[in-house]
Amino acid sequence: MSPTHPSGSWPTPITSELVVRAAARIGEVVVDGADVWWAESRPDEGGRSVVVRRSPDGTVTDVLPAPWNARTRVHEYGGGAWTVAEGTLWFTEFSDQRLYRVDPGGDSPVAVTPEPAVPSGLRYADLSVTADGVLAVRETHPASGGAADVVNEIVRITAEGTEVLVSGPDFVSDPRLAADGVTLSWLQWDHPAMPWDAAQLVVRAADGTEHVLAGGPGESVVQPTWGADLALWWFDDRTNFWSLYRKRPHEAAEPVVDVGADIAGPQWVFGQSRFALLADGRVAFAYGRDGADRLAVLDADGGGVRELEVPYASFRNLAAAGDSVVCVAGGPDSEPVVLRVPVDGGEVAVLRPARDLGLDPAWFSRPEHVTFPTEDAGTGIDVAHALVYPPANPDVTAPDGDLPPLLVVVHGGPTSAASPVLNLAVQYWTSRGFCVADVDYRGSTGYGRRYRDALQGRWGVVDLDDVVACARHLADAGRVDPARMAIRGGSAGGYTTLAALSLRPGVFTAGASHYGVADLGALAAETHKFESRYLDGLIAPYDPDAGPSGNPVHAERSPINHVDALDTPLAVFRGDEDAIVPPDQAEAIVAALRQKGVPHAYLLFPGEQHGFRKADNIRAALDGELSFYAQVWGFDLPSAEQIRPIEVVRS
Repeated sequence: MSPTHPSGSWPTPITSELVVRAAARIGEVVVDGADVWWAESRPDEGGRSVVVRRSPDGTVTDVLPAPWNARTRVHEYGGGAWTVAEGTLWFTEFSDQRLYRVDPGGDSPVAVTPEPAVPSGLRYADLSVTADGVLAVRETHPASGGAADVVNEIVRITAEGTEVLVSGPDFVSDPRLAADGVTLSWLQWDHPAMPWDAAQLVVRAADGTEHVLAGGPGESVVQPTWGADLALWWFDDRTNFWSLYRKRPHEAAEPVVDVGADIAGPQWVFGQSRFALLADGRVAFAYGRDGADRLAVLDADGGGVRELEVPYASFRNLAAAGDSVVCVAGGPDSEPVVLRVPVDGGEVAVLRPARDLGLDPAWFSRPEHVTFPTEDAGTGIDVAHALVYPPANPDVTAPDGDLPPLLVVVHGGPTSAASPVLNLAVQYWTSRGFCVADVDYRGSTGYGRRYRDALQGRWGVVDLDDVVACARHLADAGRVDPARMAIRGGSAGGYTTLAALSLRPGVFTAGASHYGVADLGALAAETHKFESRYLDGLIAPYDPDAGPSGNPVHAERSPINHVDALDTPLAVFRGDEDAIVPPDQAEAIVAALRQKGVPHAYLLFPGEQHGFRKADNIRAALDGELSFYAQVWGFDLPSAEQIRPIEVVRS
């Protein structure tokens, strides 16, 4: 018989050290001839983003040795920081944001763009190679540092210098040159829209004439891609779901694939790809349904859609390789891998395996997609969704009558989604006896535009309805202990965490905010350009000159203005270089907790931005949060891990 331990204190091999040991976040994938390239962000190298090449003989090489770091700060979230063509690598170096080149056989990167007058004042992203250079999105930051003064443009960088091709819109992305070498396409959008709200697909012909091919108010276009036959492909959500469209020369645009589910996702970062054009005219693509992805292929000339038998539940960064598709894949039993999938059958090849964890799969909790009732709140939608992970530990059981504590996880964005891919940062909790609910509250992507738009004007209302409804649904079903329910989230998820504790007190008995928003007005006034008008849609238009009394909705939904109701123990984690949610947001909420005498803990990580990339900090945040719950709820930490208790301030 297995020994019994109180839930939360179960001994486990899934420690914070294992979470970060040899871990890597796999980024974009590029197929260049017979080589496959990808990026890896490695916590044990300080979060450095390394570009890796795999040769046909299986040799894997780090093309960028330390300390080079292929990471861009355009939009602060980055993406599209590198590309490769005929063996030449082009990338944006994080330390100075300049563009560099590494030629085949080259010893070290060579700077392509000059040193800017303002440090990191010229940033490059969304790179694509042309016959004479590189197309890029350039973001210019003046010495003033103000969001209103930042300029985003499309440029062409050649040996002769830099030429501005597109200027004027507030934002641009996806500059792509057609196979004729002269026709240019790109996406553009203006404040206050975010790209998933309204973005236009623009095409400029050889004679310089421009026309908007798709998109506009209430319509989002993402991931435009040229085919070799001069057909242009893109995703459009005009019929609720992001579906695949095509425009052939001299023909009208037409929908090609509508599977009744989102194929694409929100453009938080550059360089995403959820479809790949194969050489024979077929299209490989991935789409989500019921919390998991399917990989499928569309036959040429409008043939049928056929799902591929691949034992994974998430597919991203798709690239064509002959009659195969190369992608980043993962599932409930597998961390992300780089995969080559022949679309006509045959052996699926793992090009970049997941790390060997040395664990029996019995240690892994498998997610269950749960749909639960919630308040309509004027949205016309009265259900929400979650991936629920029950406790899993083959060596330990809970004492009779001991229900597991619940950890409600609130993703960021808020326009993001839960993922069914094996994540040791989730298994860290479930293997200790926690139940984890990763909530896709209304506003999340993957369920169509109407579900996403249900959050418009209602952030701080329907997301709170949904996280509370999820917790109560699981408690009422007898699956969790209603006296030990915690809520935690990062960024926008940190806001929902703080708002749930201050605006819906009495449901959760503990919480953790990771770089979360406490003051919506301060966020609107201080954040970076990309999100500086985001709250116009999520909350209401903000007048920076009106003061708190002139922005009542922002004030009403700001947790900092409801600290009188904030009596729940709270842990706060933050990086001191966060340009998206400045650290003073955390300082304000911590000061309020201290003044009220509410038990709290606060960790500020030097050198971290919006999210934690360094191994030591990731470990400190995980172990610190566990220690915090142990002190609040009164259970012991596993002695073998020697976790240093976080300091909990009680007065």
